[in-house]
Amino acid sequence: QVQLVESGGGLVHPGGSLRLSCAASGTIFSTYTMGWYRQAPGKERELVADITSGGSTNYADSVKGRFTISRDYAQNTVYLQMNSLKPEDTGVYYCNAKRTGIITYNFWGQGTQVTVSS
Repeated sequence: QVQLVESGGGLVHPGGSLRLSCAASGTIFSTYTMGWYRQAPGKERELVADITSGGSTNYADSVKGRFTISRDYAQNTVYLQMNSLKPEDTGVYYCNAKRTGIITYNFWGQGTQVTVSS
């Protein structure tokens, strides 16, 4: 079982920055691909960025060059640095931990609200 606790959301003006954190416990953190997803009102949840156990990263086209995902293995934490925020970045951001194999493991955090508005 994996517990994921997000923090760092809030209200920010367009062009501003936020850093989201996701603390993981209850498993071998280093073996999971960690990701950030978001869900805007009336829309489906979408991948924002993820980072593999080896440190390879992947970003949605809409956030490339503005967002950076990273992970701290010692702290069992994954971060999402969000710069140059736009109103369309508004949504609930969810942390995800996934490991595929003979059995696929997929865990979600409770979500943190990000609102970009003037």
